[in-house]
Amino acid sequence: MAAANMRPVDTTPVWFMRQAGRCLPEYRELRKKYAFLEVARTPELAVEATLMPVDRFGVDGAVLFADIMLPLESLGVPFEIKPGVGPVIEHPIRTMEDVEKLRVVGPEEGTPYVLEALRLLRSELGGRAAALGFAGAPFTLACYLVDGRSSREYPATKAMMYGQPEVWHGLMDKLTSVTELYLQGQVEAGADAVQLFDSWLGLLGADAYRQFVQPYTTRIFSALKGTTRSIHFSTGTSHLLPVIRDTNPDMVSVDWRISLADAWEVIGGDKSIQGNLDPTMLMAPWSVVARAAADILEQAGNRPGHVFNLGHGILPETDPDQLQCLTEFVHASGDR
Repeated sequence: MAAANMRPVDTTPVWFMRQAGRCLPEYRELRKKYAFLEVARTPELAVEATLMPVDRFGVDGAVLFADIMLPLESLGVPFEIKPGVGPVIEHPIRTMEDVEKLRVVGPEEGTPYVLEALRLLRSELGGRAAALGFAGAPFTLACYLVDGRSSREYPATKAMMYGQPEVWHGLMDKLTSVTELYLQGQVEAGADAVQLFDSWLGLLGADAYRQFVQPYTTRIFSALKGTTRSIHFSTGTSHLLPVIRDTNPDMVSVDWRISLADAWEVIGGDKSIQGNLDPTMLMAPWSVVARAAADILEQAGNRPGHVFNLGHGILPETDPDQLQCLTEFVHASGDR
């Protein structure tokens, strides 16, 4: 939290996207007993999964085990998470009539289990790590809602955005309202910071982003100002960094497609930065990982505001011992 607030730190903090499970054998044992959404919707199980990487690696952020699709329950949209497929929505949103049927309710009604999990997490953490909440950004949620499932290009979504702007803006307005309430509820339940995941943002050019997405992202970060520290996450968006900066998050997460030093120059020294090791690097020998991590730390130059992370989520094939070594290496950076 010191880094998120641009204050000096005793050592560089570190956490990893998708650390709550993914490559851990203890998580896989848990999943033999429970389906993914069952874990996410059961506070005790969600906290158990959340704490696994904190206990195993000693990371500085405990990101709540959840899924970006969960707030769709507040909108009244049924969905499934199918193995090997991802989120699936049986009846995609395609018309203004579909949009008008979407309800906007707070997380106390729509996703109370998320709030309970955060409250339980805070009591279980005991100050070992920051409690991190998160949500999917409206654009990324819209991609799933309109196309109905994962896609490389999300053609139906972009067709709506360009060809039915009234429907698009109506959908984005409702998604933004639900996301604001969802994140504010997480903060009230004990989240120290929250991350907005715009996973598919790299599909857009700067002009489209400004016109169809930026106002809604800005609205969310404005609603959170003064209540928590906010993080913007996206990938493949080096070309959008100046526009992302203008949405005014407290921290910007960047991937490996741009150097940390160059990204920070674009983002500005008044904002914290998170990143930016390529997750596939962790498949290489440890000596390669250590050199890459050292380079990132050198680019950060001990300036206040750097949180070490991957540029995207942990890959399932990752050796947990590599993550253990990387965490220890980053923490020891203050002693070098």
